[in-house]
Amino acid sequence: MPLLLLALLSDLAVFPPAVELHGPEATARVIVHAEVEGEAVGAPVEAELTIDDESVVELSEGRLVPVGPGEATVTVTAAGETTTLPVRVVADDDFAWSFRNHVLPVLARQGCNMGACHGALAGKGGFRLSLRGFDPAADWYTITRESRGRRVNLADPGRSLLLAKPSGAIAHKGGLRLRTDSEDYRLIAEWIAAGAAGPSNDDAGLVSVTVSPPLARLEPGQTEQLVVWAEYDDGRREDVTRWAKFESADATVAKVDDEGHVEVIGSGEGAVSAWFSSRIAMARVSSPYPNTRDPQQLADAPKANWIDEHVLEQLARLNLPASGRCTDAEFLRRASLDATGTLPSPEEVRAFLADEDPEKRTKLVDRLLASEAFVDYWAYKWSDVLLVNGNLLRPLAVKAYYSWIREHVAANTPWDELVRELVTAQGSSVENGATNFYALHQDPENMTENVCKAFMGLSIGCAKCHNHPLEKWTNDQYYAMASYFSRVKAKGWGGDGRNGDGVRTLVVTDSGELVQPNTGKVQPPTPLDGEPLPLEAEGDRRQHLAQWLTAPENPYFTKAIVNRVWENFLGVGLVDEVDDLRISNPASNERLLQAAADRLVENKYDLKTLMRDLMLSETYQRSARPVSGDD
Repeated sequence: MPLLLLALLSDLAVFPPAVELHGPEATARVIVHAEVEGEAVGAPVEAELTIDDESVVELSEGRLVPVGPGEATVTVTAAGETTTLPVRVVADDDFAWSFRNHVLPVLARQGCNMGACHGALAGKGGFRLSLRGFDPAADWYTITRESRGRRVNLADPGRSLLLAKPSGAIAHKGGLRLRTDSEDYRLIAEWIAAGAAGPSNDDAGLVSVTVSPPLARLEPGQTEQLVVWAEYDDGRREDVTRWAKFESADATVAKVDDEGHVEVIGSGEGAVSAWFSSRIAMARVSSPYPNTRDPQQLADAPKANWIDEHVLEQLARLNLPASGRCTDAEFLRRASLDATGTLPSPEEVRAFLADEDPEKRTKLVDRLLASEAFVDYWAYKWSDVLLVNGNLLRPLAVKAYYSWIREHVAANTPWDELVRELVTAQGSSVENGATNFYALHQDPENMTENVCKAFMGLSIGCAKCHNHPLEKWTNDQYYAMASYFSRVKAKGWGGDGRNGDGVRTLVVTDSGELVQPNTGKVQPPTPLDGEPLPLEAEGDRRQHLAQWLTAPENPYFTKAIVNRVWENFLGVGLVDEVDDLRISNPASNERLLQAAADRLVENKYDLKTLMRDLMLSETYQRSARPVSGDD
């Protein structure tokens, strides 16, 4: 459906729906859109904003700014429609720029603490900051105490090296970063003049970052303004667009500048990430293809199950046609290779092609899923995921590990049950093959990285040294997660000394803690975004981890295995790469991924049920041959 027509059928949406301004420096940008079913359609609408009480708030350069404490109403008029926006201004007589929540975001946005500049491991020009400001206390000390205190001049902020170099007053290899008439320059200057206060335990803690509009549908050439909001643990919400960093996930669909202006340059599904203080939020941007497609074509397209409903919905969003069905020969070859890794025999091909039973494809799928070849193939597939490695394990250990995997595939063990058994494994490496998962990498850090990668599709290794530059995981979260494995030990790790079979026993001790090297402290075992386990808790800590890991509420566990199965049968995961489920790498069809995860939970993690649904869907059975409007 053309965007113009969609706009005519839409409601008027105002982002944000309400505004609260805390202190004299708070601002809020207001964006008005036509909206259809929660999705902003077309470029922002030109709107007239009328404020009923300008002693509370006023409009300046397109942003609401506080004047005095109180409440006001902004009347928004656009496209013949009118709506209202409530505004509340909260006075803050003790306002001061925060090093943690304001100064560091400015340095990050200007690139000062990035890996290519002072955030590098060795820093630049004798000045080293933590990458993207993950260590505020150390950065404050470096800025205010090192270099004989010359980086800040409390009496004359403009002479501070922190301002003089990036503003060009003193030669700077990084070039001009801060103009003297800019808001960022003023912020840092005022922070220095006020005493250059450091981070405090009383600082408001960042809880979440959101971006609006979260969903937008635009045509090539149209633009969008994103607005980023930070929510703090004191209840305050702040427009931090001016300090956020933006990046397009697919530059062939949309590009974004430093101010959050998005321009659509091609058709497809794209996304833009907004990064602020180690938190990331995503805005999805879709641009339908300029095809002359008969809308009835998708409406009449066959639907075998829930997968087809979500795929056809996405095709309609992007104005793409659905391909027709593949031939019987194509389906037989495709299904055999995807389910068992083998080609059908000539006799099987002839028999299948001659069969006139309308249910023959269903019967083929059921036969393949019940075959011994299926067990062989998926035992091999999961051996790859679970790191069965003959170069690192002795022959008896390899045999035990592979046999354990194959037995579970043959029994169709629910995925969550298999993972819990592996994560909590103990005992002999040749009697309990699952213990060999821990033999491959024998320190707590590598153990947690393997668990995150294999079962959640998360690569958290970067957070070992500093906050993750592409994801929300912090250095503290990394070591809190790794603490679950600090008491996992082994006896006879190098072999028994007689026959070289490498037999060893995995045990869990009652003591042993992992020290966070950057702080020198021990952290309670805590799953990513989960609740901590007290340090004094008795028993195997991994039991707590396994319960959290395999819980349906874990947003990564179910999606990770769904994505791996999808990639096997469709050639590419809903998230690509298949084990890269970070927020800044969104799925090609988020609703389908969520629906598949929900379906797997409903079926108690029976992977064969998911595979059967997938193979019998019309989506899987479509021809690979392109159709008009599909190129």
